[in-house]
Amino acid sequence: MRRMVTLSRITTRTGDAGTTGLVDGSRVSKASPLIEAIGTVDEANSVLGLLSLENLTPEVHDELRRVQNDLFDLGSDLASPPGSPHETHIPRITAAQVQRLEDAGQAANAGIAPLTSFILPGGTRAGALFHLLRTTVRRAERCAVRAQEADPTRAWNPEAVRYLNRLSDTAFIWSRLANDHGRADVLWRPGGNR
Repeated sequence: MRRMVTLSRITTRTGDAGTTGLVDGSRVSKASPLIEAIGTVDEANSVLGLLSLENLTPEVHDELRRVQNDLFDLGSDLASPPGSPHETHIPRITAAQVQRLEDAGQAANAGIAPLTSFILPGGTRAGALFHLLRTTVRRAERCAVRAQEADPTRAWNPEAVRYLNRLSDTAFIWSRLANDHGRADVLWRPGGNR
């Protein structure tokens, strides 16, 4: 196992002026679209941490741990432009990781009845947390696309956005799985409060 970092000191004060460092040593504003994307990926990972405390199937629990690790890879991928001097040390998101996530979603969806209505976030605690994960990941995806559009000259790994897209879909499926295979889903009633 390759060690990426060694941290002996957490408070560095290097960000006190409103900038943060990227893997290549460059500094960018903490308000930049890139840092917004990286930070939102980190938020999604924190939601996964909450979900890992829930009573989930062993398959989903194991996949959550893999996804947490993948999201660290994804943050590192975003923070280091391809072709940088640190290229050989950066764990890039790969098409295989995207496919594994898609396969996990399809496997989870296999035993769930088709939707007959849109679903409101809720049902069970785990179901609600999966919806929180889904929406946080959707925001991370929007932020990553915004960062790419803000810096079109930079080389971007297209698998990073694909991974986020698959993760939000899979989180939705997992919410239904956590809601007793969809039986505890809270269905939208269009105009139901008129």
